[in-house]
Amino acid sequence: MFTNDRLVILDADGTTIDAFKAIEKTFADHGMDIGPLARFQKRRNIFKYLGGLKEMPQNLRQQFGRGTRTKVVATLTEVYREEACMFEGMERLIRRLAAAPDVKLGIVTRNITISPVETLTRLFDRHGIEPDLLDFLVHLPLSEDKLPYFRRTREEFEINPARAYACGDEAKDYRAAINTGMHPFMVSYGFEDFDRLHLKHEIPAEVISRTPDELSWRVLHALGLETD
Repeated sequence: MFTNDRLVILDADGTTIDAFKAIEKTFADHGMDIGPLARFQKRRNIFKYLGGLKEMPQNLRQQFGRGTRTKVVATLTEVYREEACMFEGMERLIRRLAAAPDVKLGIVTRNITISPVETLTRLFDRHGIEPDLLDFLVHLPLSEDKLPYFRRTREEFEINPARAYACGDEAKDYRAAINTGMHPFMVSYGFEDFDRLHLKHEIPAEVISRTPDELSWRVLHALGLETD
């Protein structure tokens, strides 16, 4: 049996948090260049952090040093904890969802900083998002798929799949949502742009938001909360 609650799962990097700017600053601090967001979004995942043809030679030279990756992750962690920002409007969306008594709200993320849950907790705290506003905050290794965690979370809260929603910025987020019966809300301002999501991965344009404001409106409208 299902409860009458609803479930909203948010992605962190590229959906809720402006991860690109944090990565861009971190790379610059280590003498590397990630390139512009428009080109970053179009790269295949294995090349995203090496840069494009223009940036790759410089980045590779910097990354061959001993312990460079460890230093880069440490810098990225510090940037996230002290400087990184949520996208405009996402704090309001989280607060609105958290205030709804029948909505279970949380985050499933593959964030690559040191102690990711602590990192994100500190970032959210800087934006006034207290830990108790979220019902869960789950970190997954990069190698693990979100699908089983989506399903497990939905089953733990006894949520009808038709009343469950997941927000993300990459094609694998979309597949994880639909393959566990949840409605996907996709965004094209994160790690993959609109053309890559829609044309390459054949994700319906109707579920892709181009801005955080559009995502917020879509989510709140779907849950009947936009005018409450």
